[in-house]
Amino acid sequence: ETDDIVVVNKPRGMAVHAGAGVTSGTLVNALLYRLHSLSGINGALRPGIVHRIDKDTTGLLVVAKNDTAHLSLARQIEEKSAHREYLALLEGVLKEERGRVHTLIGRDPKDRLKMAVVRSGGREAITDFDVAERFPAHTLVHFVLQTGRTHQIRAQFSSRGLPLCGDRKYGAQSDGPLGLWSCLLYTSPS
Repeated sequence: ETDDIVVVNKPRGMAVHAGAGVTSGTLVNALLYRLHSLSGINGALRPGIVHRIDKDTTGLLVVAKNDTAHLSLARQIEEKSAHREYLALLEGVLKEERGRVHTLIGRDPKDRLKMAVVRSGGREAITDFDVAERFPAHTLVHFVLQTGRTHQIRAQFSSRGLPLCGDRKYGAQSDGPLGLWSCLLYTSPS
């Protein structure tokens, strides 16, 4: 924690901010209790939140304590001097060692609560990846997001038949915690 930011390791199962029937128990609720004040740029429901991760994802979030830090972090993400990295355990064996997945992502036409790789009408989604480690029936993969679409990694890799471990919503056969961890890497505010 500094005067400008706080880095939080969000646990699996905690929503980042209120929405979709969630009003309490969020990361924002906990931060406001502890810090009393956050950047006001995103309003009362999302104060300090510059980027978010899924409720079932464990990982690091950088939260802005003031508007100057918030604007700096948002600019760094937009200019790609800050980037979002993920480590995920996939069910199945990814054939390539590294690469880029470039798709369109939109609402799944069969299940409006999911996102899917679509042929048209979606938003551009770009993910770079490289294999960190291989196992007989799984692949540990390092991802760098070039875009930040909802469920981007989950939708792109389940469409390739490689869902995240524990991600039954996107086709995983195994139970257990979602095999996805995140981190935002950024330069110091300027």
